[in-house]
Amino acid sequence: MQNLGHTRSSNKPDHLLQTPDTFVRTTLPGMRRTTAIVHAAPALGARFTQYTAEFEAGGSMDPSSAQRFIYVLEGEVEVNGAALAAGDYAYFPPKADAGVSSKNGARAAIIEKLYRPLPGVGLPSFFTGRERDVAATFLMDDEALDVRVLLPDNPAFDFAVNTMTYLPGASLPMVEIHVMEHGLLMLEGGGIYRLGDSWYPVTKGDFVWMAPFCPQWFGAIGKSPAKYLVYKDWNRAPLDAAP
Repeated sequence: MQNLGHTRSSNKPDHLLQTPDTFVRTTLPGMRRTTAIVHAAPALGARFTQYTAEFEAGGSMDPSSAQRFIYVLEGEVEVNGAALAAGDYAYFPPKADAGVSSKNGARAAIIEKLYRPLPGVGLPSFFTGRERDVAATFLMDDEALDVRVLLPDNPAFDFAVNTMTYLPGASLPMVEIHVMEHGLLMLEGGGIYRLGDSWYPVTKGDFVWMAPFCPQWFGAIGKSPAKYLVYKDWNRAPLDAAP
């Protein structure tokens, strides 16, 4: 039953909080027995697209002309003959001749972005990875906040994707205001997010978009760790991104 139009979702010029009660599913070109929940896109003001793909048994997606990153949330998908389970991921360079399919159904976070070449630097190559095999580092030496870097720290990549896990009570050490934009999907737990001058409770399943220079801060609350998957543009001069 609708709660008289109430929702935690909010859309403001420099940020978006999208909660599951407001998700709308659609089918994108090239999808079969698969639906998408589009979280961020150029229509919002973002310079990338992020969506959750929900595969039925036998569902599939065609290759993309843009570069693509996929992180499996539930179930199992196949890419280039490799089976990826929850917590596994893959990177596809632009125009990679590789689609995504699922035999038994799955959910995956998908990020797509037009590639910005860097003079003298070649395109990245397709690869797959497993989050649990990535060594954790501590943000500013805070052992209550670990970061796993899923894409290589290499100038060939023009964006980064990390997971960040906060023990209960842990928080970012400062309010951040920076040139990178973010797409963020809550994977576990919850907490409080400051976005601009607003404060929001967030929990597993929520999506957050942050425009460049949006003031941002997060603190974990509850009895279990909070974890999210976060995108940012990276390794390119800000002037090159100007419209």
